[in-house]
Amino acid sequence: MIDIPDELIATQYAYNGAAGRAFVAALPGLAGRFLEEWGLRRDGAVMYGMCALVLPVVREADGVPAALKLQLVDAETVGEPVALRAWGAAGAGAVGVLGHDPGTGALLLERLDEGRPLSGIAGGGGVPGGSRLVGEGVPGGSRLVGEVADARRAVTVLGEVLARLAAVPAPEGLRTLGDAVERMLAAAPGVVERLADEGERRLLADCVAAVREVAGEPGDRLLHWDLHYDNILAGRADAGRAGEWVALDPKPLAGDPGFELFPALDNLFDAGEVVWRFDALTEALGMERDRGRARAWTLARVLQNAVWAVGDGERELAPDHAEIARRLLAVG
Repeated sequence: MIDIPDELIATQYAYNGAAGRAFVAALPGLAGRFLEEWGLRRDGAVMYGMCALVLPVVREADGVPAALKLQLVDAETVGEPVALRAWGAAGAGAVGVLGHDPGTGALLLERLDEGRPLSGIAGGGGVPGGSRLVGEGVPGGSRLVGEVADARRAVTVLGEVLARLAAVPAPEGLRTLGDAVERMLAAAPGVVERLADEGERRLLADCVAAVREVAGEPGDRLLHWDLHYDNILAGRADAGRAGEWVALDPKPLAGDPGFELFPALDNLFDAGEVVWRFDALTEALGMERDRGRARAWTLARVLQNAVWAVGDGERELAPDHAEIARRLLAVG
């Protein structure tokens, strides 16, 4: 019997409504079906994110460790096996696909070291007695110098992973940034109007203006869309990937690599590090001479999130998102 985590149930009910409830109800049966059909034995505690249930397993035929991933198929997730296989064929550093059922979206993936996310080095286990650096814009607090150094190391690693992924052209049939930006810009006037604060209205209007300048060239690279520090795990030595950082859990689309930077700025947010991270990531992508374009596409993520938030009834920007926009516009 599979116990479905309460947090996964809550997010599915909140974000996916009736489809989410049906997905949760079907999960025990789906898990049982693919454990049997794919000859898998459970090998650890259930894991989960906002969208998926993941069972650590062993393939009984050959003893290969793997992960059975069950998720609701939607516009964001339907392209995951396509993207992972394209990156795999290119040796770009994504998790390997061992099996896929198109009807349910079930995936059998290479097992990574789930105990070693990239966020683990970004948290800086602390530097006892170390000197301190005031975290500009971080409420209340100071941050250890060692913590900032560890976070920068994580950003550098993420940039290297991102550069390998974004070097791969997008396969045909994936959703596109061009379509997404068209929808954003169509919604933008109403979203700006609904914000309660005049300063935030001006800020989002500046984001819209920047996005309009690049909208005509949305790009054709294979984008991950959600590459933050918990979506990169250490590879396993028994899979020949010792010392490698491996990307997983994409929500793929075809577009400009500049659209990929926002999660690394927002995740483990530190206002004083926004511009440093942005510069480091654009350099990793070879966009240091085209930072204006990268900035515009990063501001597109602020706009995209605002469209969603206002659609859910919010009347203000997420504070971290607004701060990212301010910092990037100030160096524009």
